[in-house]
Amino acid sequence: MLRGRSLSVTSLGGLPRWEAGLPVEDLLLFEVAWEVTNKVGGIYTVIQTKAKTTADEWGDNYFLLGPYFEHNMKTQVEQCEPVNDAVRRAVDVMNKHGCQVHFGRWLIEGSPYVVLFDISYSAQNLDTWKGDLWEACNVGIPYHDQEANEMLIFGSLTAWFLKEVTDHADGKHVIVQFHEWQAGTGLILSRARKLPIATVFTTHATLLGRYLCAANIDFYNHLDKFNIDKEAGERQIYHRYCMERASVHCAHVFTTVSEITAIEAEHMLKRKPDVITPNGLNVKKFSAVHEFQNLHAMYKARIQDFVRGHFYGHLDFDLEKTLFLFIAGRYEFSNKGADIFLESLSRLNFLLRMHKSDVTVVVFFIMPAKTNNFNVETLKGQAVRKQLWDTAHSVKEKFGKKLYDALLRGEIPDMNNILDRDDLTIMKRAIFSTQRQSLPPVTTHNMIDDSTDPILSTIRRIGLFNSRTDRVKVILHPEFLSSTSPLLPMDFEEFVRGCHLGVFPSYYEPWGYTPAECTVMGIPSVTTNLSGFGCFMEEHVADPTAYGIYIVDRRFRSLDDSCNQLTRFLYGFCKQSRRQRIIQRNRTERLSDLLDWRYLGRYYQHARHLTLSRAFPDKFHTETTSPPMTEGFKYPRPSSVPPSPSGSQVSSPQSSDVEDENEDERYDEEEEAERDRLNIKSPLSLNHVPRGKKKLHGEYKN
Repeated sequence: MLRGRSLSVTSLGGLPRWEAGLPVEDLLLFEVAWEVTNKVGGIYTVIQTKAKTTADEWGDNYFLLGPYFEHNMKTQVEQCEPVNDAVRRAVDVMNKHGCQVHFGRWLIEGSPYVVLFDISYSAQNLDTWKGDLWEACNVGIPYHDQEANEMLIFGSLTAWFLKEVTDHADGKHVIVQFHEWQAGTGLILSRARKLPIATVFTTHATLLGRYLCAANIDFYNHLDKFNIDKEAGERQIYHRYCMERASVHCAHVFTTVSEITAIEAEHMLKRKPDVITPNGLNVKKFSAVHEFQNLHAMYKARIQDFVRGHFYGHLDFDLEKTLFLFIAGRYEFSNKGADIFLESLSRLNFLLRMHKSDVTVVVFFIMPAKTNNFNVETLKGQAVRKQLWDTAHSVKEKFGKKLYDALLRGEIPDMNNILDRDDLTIMKRAIFSTQRQSLPPVTTHNMIDDSTDPILSTIRRIGLFNSRTDRVKVILHPEFLSSTSPLLPMDFEEFVRGCHLGVFPSYYEPWGYTPAECTVMGIPSVTTNLSGFGCFMEEHVADPTAYGIYIVDRRFRSLDDSCNQLTRFLYGFCKQSRRQRIIQRNRTERLSDLLDWRYLGRYYQHARHLTLSRAFPDKFHTETTSPPMTEGFKYPRPSSVPPSPSGSQVSSPQSSDVEDENEDERYDEEEEAERDRLNIKSPLSLNHVPRGKKKLHGEYKN
């Protein structure tokens, strides 16, 4: 097994003393990304959620550069005139020379300025700019790769814009952060033209790494054995790989989002990242103050309504003893861990049946795939549920009126006569309408590739067909959730709040925003030590399981062992009482401070300071000692009893209402919360944090 070397990357607990005095008013900060105002991937979430924190710090000296799309401009951007003279001149010059450059404020929290380039309007310059790229780094782009050609146009416009800005910057120093290979050509051309800018390149996932993992290769154990050029060439992405690698080596500072991606980048791109910049969230957006438990109950009830309709005729399980689990994301069957999740569900189903458990698990797969419409049987289920609800209400009103009249007369009504024959007939017809000859469907839509779909094929193999004897029920929803859906009318955030557990056993996940979103909403989640989020939590939390973060070891265990470990996590979760789940959700929600951009944004600050000192060493100096490290810090294990919900579990799953009479004395929520609030300040304050022993990759044991 590969034991990756410890990287000499700089993590940030406190900041160097010279940061506090850095004159932001004498600097201009630009961030370049294809996802600016353009929701096409996870980087959009990074840019969008980080904008407020950065805009608060930099004010009118912060700008985002991205592509122009008319529909995005009309719905997300308020056009205005640039206040900064250098930016205004750059926009005017480019527009006079045949480009279309748009300027405005992005209508998100923080309202940052955006500069958007119309790619198609400048496409006539493509051949010229291909020549410029060849002269700069000897990388040629095939004419048939439309995406790479668009990225070259975008990068060329970016470099042109930055030249115009630096020509009129009036002594202000310019920092530019480029995200991913799509923005990388702008960095390459800027450095080739010797523009006076400080550059940062951030990779959120290596291009070749994503391709290799999608091919079901034992990626992490063969990192040092790949013939990189050969692998990129065989996948016909060699030119893109060269663009990415050139960007990495041209940048003054190279950053990535997690330790696991840093190891990958060192082997794939041949440069160690200088700084790890974990992804955060605007926690205020997801925080429901003290109402998140109430929101969980409210949205759980809406999911229960959907389940009543979906399983009509087979609703022989208690919804109050039913747990809702989900996995969501791009439909990458192996990369996202859907393969190991389904196998674990089969084993979990066996355990629950063997122990004669009254707990039922309903699992949702929210992964978009090709469909041609809703499943008729699924729509019928919701119609039957609504019809039953209406019937029950009409009978209830009739019953209530008769009861009311009898009480007004001072009589106790005869319960045998309060319902007449018509009422009984209506109720019998309602019962007959719920009869069903077929099993509840495992998918809510008609799949175009039903016979070859990986999830459906695996379901057929393991035999999870939603039969009455199954304690694990499966529902594939091959479409992103929407509040306007006639089937499950809920936004994704509402759905997550209503679930009990998010399961994301990914094999390739450079960061992992979905488990992070679960955490700030107080929903426990399963992740892995091959995801950036899992590594981050493993590094900063002494007992992640006690805080509702279950980390599956997919790096140093066989696939079968990892599957068994995941099964144990799921089975242990099923054994918790309702009160134990409430305790765990409280603890999970308290970890949200670790993921707040107000703290994690400081890693980006450090990267910017480092690039200034490298680009302009005569004017910006770093201290001789590196910033204090956080590796020695661990978010402590809760000291209250039970230390984790599994600490007081019985040997088999129990009813949600079973409670330990002494639990109230052993668990003090306020005391534990206050202790956690104090602990979160330690690694993230501006004070020095003692340097601890850094763990080597491979020392993690689950």
